Amino acid sequence: MDLSDLPSLAARFAPQSVDTVGGRIGFRRASPGAGPALGRATVFAQAPLVLLHGIGSGSGSWVCQLAAFGDAREVLAWDAPGYGASAPVPAARPQAQDYGARIWAWLDALGVGEPVTLVGHSLGAIMAAAAAGLQPARVARLVLLSPAGGYGKAAPDVREAKRQDRLHNLETLGPAGMAAKRGAAMVSAHTALDDAEAARALLAYVQATMAQVIPAGYTQATHLLADSDLAGLLAAAGAPLLVASGAADTITPPAGCEALARGAHAPYVSLGPVGHVCALEGHDAVNALLQ
Repeated sequence: MDLSDLPSLAARFAPQSVDTVGGRIGFRRASPGAGPALGRATVFAQAPLVLLHGIGSGSGSWVCQLAAFGDAREVLAWDAPGYGASAPVPAARPQAQDYGARIWAWLDALGVGEPVTLVGHSLGAIMAAAAAGLQPARVARLVLLSPAGGYGKAAPDVREAKRQDRLHNLETLGPAGMAAKRGAAMVSAHTALDDAEAARALLAYVQATMAQVIPAGYTQATHLLADSDLAGLLAAAGAPLLVASGAADTITPPAGCEALARGAHAPYVSLGPVGHVCALEGHDAVNALLQ
C-alpha cells in the first residue's frame, strides 16, 4: 500500500457521524456496498472490525485498514469522545467504562449487533478492554496494538507526574506544538519504509493528525490514561485476546507489551521493525494479523 499520499487515502473514507444515546460519535466506515445510509443489508462472513485510536490520533489513523478490508467486511473506525465530531464524555475525569459504554452505544446506533473484532491502539486498548468487560458476548476477538497500560496502579506521585506532564505540554504547546514535538517519536527512528518520500509523508500525516486533537477531549483522555489499569480491565474482559507491537516502538516498548500479554495468558506478536503508529507504518503486518 502506497503511503506517499496518505491524505488522499483518507479522503476515500470521509468522516461521518451518528447520534447515539450517549451523544454524537464521528467515525469512518468501509464496507461492501456501504452508502450514505447507516443500515447494513449484508451479513458478512467475517466479524466486523471496530478500530479505536490512541490519545494523539483519530479515526484517520486507520485508513490502511479501511482500504485493505472494506471490500470484504465491515470496518468502523471511531473518533473517541472529545475527538473529531464526537461529543465528549460528561464527566471531567471519565473512567474507562464511560468510553466502553459509548462504544456499544455507537455500534447500537449503527445496527451492529453481531460480535465484533475489537481493535485498540495505544490508549484505545484501554477503551477496548473496558468495552469487552461490559459486554463480552459481543466481542469475538480483542486485539491490542502497542497497548498503553495506564498508570492506575502506579504510585500516586508517579501517576500525577504523568498526568501533569501531558496537561502542561497541552497548555504550553497546544495541539500543533505537541505534534511538532512528539510526532517523530511515533515512527521508528530508522523506518523500515524503503521509500524516503513515503517516510516523510508518514511523519507529516502523523503530525497533522495529532495537531487536530481537541484540547478538551485530549484532557479527558489524559485523565483516562493516568487513572486506568489495563491489566485489571483485561482480567474482566473475557474475550480471546491477542497483543502485538512494533520492535522499534519507544512509546509502548515491546517488553512491556509482551509482559502484558504474558500476564493475561495471551499470545504476543512482534510486528517487526516499526514504531508506535504500527497500523500505518507497519500496515502490512497489522493487516496480516487482522485477516
